[in-house]
Amino acid sequence: MDPEWIDFDRPIPYYVQLIEILKNKINQKVWKPGDKIPGEPELCSEYGVSRTVVRQALLELEQEDLIVRRKGKGTFIAYPKIGESLANKLTGFYQDMVARGLVPETQVLHQRIIPATDELSGYLEIPPGTPVIDIKRLRSVNQEPIQLVTSFIPYELCPRACRVDLTNRSLYEFLEEDCGLKIARGRRFIEAVAAGDEEAKLLRVRRGAPLVMLNSICYLQKGIPIEYYISLHRGDRTRFDIELVRVRETAR
Repeated sequence: MDPEWIDFDRPIPYYVQLIEILKNKINQKVWKPGDKIPGEPELCSEYGVSRTVVRQALLELEQEDLIVRRKGKGTFIAYPKIGESLANKLTGFYQDMVARGLVPETQVLHQRIIPATDELSGYLEIPPGTPVIDIKRLRSVNQEPIQLVTSFIPYELCPRACRVDLTNRSLYEFLEEDCGLKIARGRRFIEAVAAGDEEAKLLRVRRGAPLVMLNSICYLQKGIPIEYYISLHRGDRTRFDIELVRVRETAR
């Protein structure tokens, strides 16, 4: 039976019982993502416990990413984080989201040809100044912006990429199915950064909010770099799934 009240005769800490009660409200959709929940005084009064108990329960829920506490505004039910694969599976954002039953949306911010900078030429292994297709997209899930990604593709390898409509299509799918460019492997680098003015506006977060930056180089089967991209993910809405395999040493 789902708990509704604190049982003061149970040999279970009051804050643990309160966590069960509050989780039950979340699981049963009594409180939905974005809803503001009662403050500490109201919770103390409703469940007959001290503020210390309430604070401990809320701290645990916050650490589990179930609630978000905003200074001066209150406590809110958190939106669930969207998982993305980081290792052992080389798929694009669009394919990842569709596989999870979510509705991805793409807004193409620009799609143009630029000369390769020294940095790009290093990643793509082409001479500086070589034409490169620069595609910048804002990715959303269920109409909420989640990711800002910029892809760079050598023009000579896929001229059609500067004209294709990527509004509702995976770039990787286009490269493989329409252009016959099979992506075989990739290298990814991840770090935490703060949102600048442009990122904050597009991703609808405050300036300085934590973002996860993912840099990636993708290669064709013969080891030729086909894409270098930089993606910025909202830290409050993204979780990366990493699968690890333990390699056993051969006995000597």
